[in-house]
Amino acid sequence: MVVAPPPAPRQVKSSLRTTSAPPRRVASAAEGKRPANVGEQRIYHVTHMSNLAGILSSGSLLADQNETLPARPRVDISSSENRDARRSTLVAGPGSPSVASHVPFFLSPNASLWEGIRAQTPDDRFSPATTSFAASEFVVLVSTVTNVVKAQGGRDEPGRAPIVVTDGDAADARTRFGATLEASERILRRLVADTESDAILNAEFLVRESVPFDAVTLVGIANDRARDAVRAILGSSAYHPRVAVYPPWFARPEDAPAD
Repeated sequence: MVVAPPPAPRQVKSSLRTTSAPPRRVASAAEGKRPANVGEQRIYHVTHMSNLAGILSSGSLLADQNETLPARPRVDISSSENRDARRSTLVAGPGSPSVASHVPFFLSPNASLWEGIRAQTPDDRFSPATTSFAASEFVVLVSTVTNVVKAQGGRDEPGRAPIVVTDGDAADARTRFGATLEASERILRRLVADTESDAILNAEFLVRESVPFDAVTLVGIANDRARDAVRAILGSSAYHPRVAVYPPWFARPEDAPAD
């Protein structure tokens, strides 16, 4: 079940170009509710647990078309058809980078695509193996808009922005892109402020080329067994994000509690 957004109107103030208060580090029932400013908006990257060691070895989350990507993930969530579609979709016309040149994040822990994986629902965008795994075998890597923009250095060339916000599936021809920081900020503000629709559940937050792992502040996992496994993987690395058990993020949609 999708977490219902808070009914009270929120004032959205911050800019993608400014720093904001440090992100909260504890997974809680409030997770997925919308913040008062867009810099504090949390973003969520889902990957299979078996991919975590490779991510730590490289020190970064790497885009599909990043030239330094050493190998395909051990478990690739996307189907080959979806990979091809994202590689051929440009964010801002001829000469601009493709969607696949960006690391994808969701804007909610209840994003529609992630709920499809949790429900093990067949989808042409998923690799054949994806829906055979239990949701507890995945991890959710959490950062914030501000953390990632700062890590990217704030550079902003037309059509080659450090981050791109979309209002839907990035490979869908109907989806709108923010090709500059200013345009992405407008889309993000609209998504965060719109508490009357589920648009934020289909949106994507795309980060150009890579995201350093030290920008990840929280690793969400399903249960104690997963927590022990993730801590063991992290233990031999230089990275020590908070590891938090938060079952609602991994529940089948019909079983997820409403906030």
